[in-house]
Amino acid sequence: MQPRPATFSIVARDPDQEAVGIAVQSKFVSVGSVVPVAAADAGAIATQSFANVAYGPKGLDLLRDGYEASTVVERLIQADEEAPSRQLGIVSEDGSVAAFTGEECFEHASDRQGENYTVQGNILEGRETIDAMAETFEETAGGLPERLLAALHAGNDAGGDKRGEQSAAMYVAKPDGGYDGKNDRWIDVRVDDHEHPIDELERVFRIYDVTLLERETPDSTAELQGDTAEAVLETLASLALYDGTPTGTVGESEREALEAFRGMNNFENHSLEVIEDALARGWDEAEGEGEEKLVNAIWHGLSRLERR
Repeated sequence: MQPRPATFSIVARDPDQEAVGIAVQSKFVSVGSVVPVAAADAGAIATQSFANVAYGPKGLDLLRDGYEASTVVERLIQADEEAPSRQLGIVSEDGSVAAFTGEECFEHASDRQGENYTVQGNILEGRETIDAMAETFEETAGGLPERLLAALHAGNDAGGDKRGEQSAAMYVAKPDGGYDGKNDRWIDVRVDDHEHPIDELERVFRIYDVTLLERETPDSTAELQGDTAEAVLETLASLALYDGTPTGTVGESEREALEAFRGMNNFENHSLEVIEDALARGWDEAEGEGEEKLVNAIWHGLSRLERR
């Protein structure tokens, strides 16, 4: 018997970004290699609970052919003798939504739909996980990745997978959203085996976000100064990127250290001026120490800007 990827997931669409995606967590290794499938020209699909991975490509083809999500679900399960043990959630690129929870899925198993999203889970502590995910997604401000991550956290906090935690993933497709605009793989981050996979997924996503995703150009930028400048320079010195005496003033040598940090971390997606602005705005909100705090500060500082 194949292992059953008990899991909870959310499949959702952001019409403003023309993006569709999935976030998922499970007590199952590498859930990101099994559950999520998405294409910007079709939609997003989560297949779980004795997952039939053929649902992914077949479902995307049906969506491309113009079928609504509910019809796609019906056609997939009608052709599958083991459908009673499956669970499935679909959101099409034009916003139709549907899900299926087979009667043989291990309890607790259920799903819930709303505008532009569906939530589903099995082997859960209870229905509270599903409801918390849906309500949090609806109430959370920000972009699609923030809302997906917030839903995962809420589901886990409400009980989650009754067997515990192991892996998590977030996959979002957007037209020309991939590396150098050459495909639609806008966001693709996974944690395959970790004690706290959702926390780790969020940490990895922030690095991914700063490194690979573009933001709108700010109308104005702030300069590092005062206590924040000194703290940033002390951190750069601890990373052997700055050999001066940290003060509240940032000049040519200090910006050279910032430039070294930007290059070392592949943050060329953002100009040095924008990096400095992000550090100035995000430092007090950032957690962690050393390089982790620098990255978190940049992420917080950039968060005021819309993703492109």
